Amino acid sequence: MVREKITNLIEKAIQNAQSQRKLPKFQISAILVEKPEQKEQGDYSTNIAMKIAGITKKNPIETAEIIVEQLQNSNSQFLGKIEIARPGFINFFLSKIYLQKQIKQVLEQGEKFGDLKIGKNKKTQVEFISGNPTGPLHIGQGRGAFFGDCLSNVLAKAGYKVEREYYVNNAKNSNQIKELGKTGMSRGTAYLTDELKAIIKEQKHKIENMKSESQAGYFLCKIIQKENKDFILKKLKIKITNWVFEQDLYKENKIEKAYNLLKKKNLIYESECAQWLKTKKFGDSKDWVVKRSTGEPTYFLADIAYHKDKFDRGFKKIIDIWGADHQGHIGKMKAASKMLEYKGELNILIAQVVRLKGGLKLSKRKGQIVGLEELVDEVGLDAARFFYLAKSLNTQMEFDLELAKEQSQKNPVYYVQYAHARIQSILNKVKTQNTKHKSSRPHRYAKHCGQAKFELLEHTSELNLIKQVIRFPEVVGDTAEDYRVQRLPQYALDLAEAFHQFYRDCPVISDNKELTQARTALILAVQFVLKNSLGLMGISAPSKM
Repeated sequence: MVREKITNLIEKAIQNAQSQRKLPKFQISAILVEKPEQKEQGDYSTNIAMKIAGITKKNPIETAEIIVEQLQNSNSQFLGKIEIARPGFINFFLSKIYLQKQIKQVLEQGEKFGDLKIGKNKKTQVEFISGNPTGPLHIGQGRGAFFGDCLSNVLAKAGYKVEREYYVNNAKNSNQIKELGKTGMSRGTAYLTDELKAIIKEQKHKIENMKSESQAGYFLCKIIQKENKDFILKKLKIKITNWVFEQDLYKENKIEKAYNLLKKKNLIYESECAQWLKTKKFGDSKDWVVKRSTGEPTYFLADIAYHKDKFDRGFKKIIDIWGADHQGHIGKMKAASKMLEYKGELNILIAQVVRLKGGLKLSKRKGQIVGLEELVDEVGLDAARFFYLAKSLNTQMEFDLELAKEQSQKNPVYYVQYAHARIQSILNKVKTQNTKHKSSRPHRYAKHCGQAKFELLEHTSELNLIKQVIRFPEVVGDTAEDYRVQRLPQYALDLAEAFHQFYRDCPVISDNKELTQARTALILAVQFVLKNSLGLMGISAPSKM
């Protein structure tokens, strides 16, 4: 990746300056290289001179000059120009020759372009959705669904060995299962929805013969979860590796085993007739009950047993994506992981609340939560995914229903998909004119395009488009590191915008056959990357619009 090359050059430049005694000896800390917002500030920029100015005892500009002197001596051909800007930024501009050469590399890698090895095949688990077992998924759970799926794709692209997991809270004796049973046996209305009414009516003859609310609730839960599973797999097109059920933890005695382990470690004490866990000792704000006065395990103890099961399965990285109502559970679960001496990486992410812009116009059931299936039916899966992913997970979002339904370039997902379709249209025309290469196989055609004279790509719009294309591996790497998947839809928009500008400025097909071939190669590379970007988000890349 270009940014990594620049980072290495800066580090070596500082070391050379130190060996020449132009800079004092010090341990070089993390070097930040970023893409500036303004094009005139370069393709990449670093603030390292300002960061170390206090150590060097020189002003940032003077420090930058010393570093740049060493950088210029490095004779790095991929850099065209290096500039210093106040108050001490070092700005880097990529060379035209370097950019022109990148298209061939993209074409050679094709759909594998952007594959990274930073994950080192580390066994990783992403647990997401895990919706309430008493009803269908709602629009709030759509955030965790699409975010978890996208993040899993990105981590796999970055070289992690990823498993997707869905945890079902279906313990027979839990309050929510009992309440569901009450509803099914006409003793309550806590979970009564149109969907549940239909299930109860269909299964009435079986429910009538059940002895307890727990039995009825567990029976109804299984039906609801089967429908949710079908919805997730078939309509949301999310493939779950493992479906884990809380009731199985009870069956296999894993909850009691977790309790006994914690007790053996002297981490449980009795107070007010209940059993408490010493979570405060391990960084949480207070201690928590793990067994009630009745001896019944709490949800927290079940969750500890579930996470111990994850740890025992050998995951080195675990990412939990929880709803906003679980914000207060992070501290105690982090504390529990320390108690269990988990040596891996546990990340807990919170998906904040979702609202529909303009109110609950979508819902036919006034006053009830809007179902995710309703939303997907209304706007389509592609638009739903894009709009959800475009917002940071930890901020509340407002879903713009009308914009998501818009079939024009005002709609961001339409704008990106239109770029892909437009490229395909151009490629079809080129292939029609060139009878030797009518094959629809993109890699076969890419091999032909890879022989183009890329030095002909000199227009500003061509070079800007290449710059956007080669950013893709950095987008994958950054997202795999910080989980900010909103970076992906923004990148897809930036790439689509650069392509549309190129399309306006640079006709692909012309009388100049060599230029036509070079530009065809360029847009084929763009198509590969657009398809890759959309694929990571779980969004289709249509050939026609």
